[in-house]
Amino acid sequence: MIDRPPDPDKEAFRQRLLKEAQAPYRGLRQVLYLVFAASGFIGALVFLMKLIAGQASPDLLANFALQLGVIALMVTLWRWEQQKSSKP
Repeated sequence: MIDRPPDPDKEAFRQRLLKEAQAPYRGLRQVLYLVFAASGFIGALVFLMKLIAGQASPDLLANFALQLGVIALMVTLWRWEQQKSSKP
């Protein structure tokens, strides 16, 4: 039998599968974080424009704060995900 060196493509694929097994659905979670953060940003922009235009209603500040909270939560989750993936 001839001892052949490992195929780099197969080894890279194996490493990718191992990484996915350790953190399943990581890519999907990151996409959801981005989508929800974008939604929060758009919502915050709409409520900010209403504040600037003077269309203040009693719920406007609460809704604006909620949108900022969504953005902050998604940024926090994104950073937490990045820190978990960078640990050895």
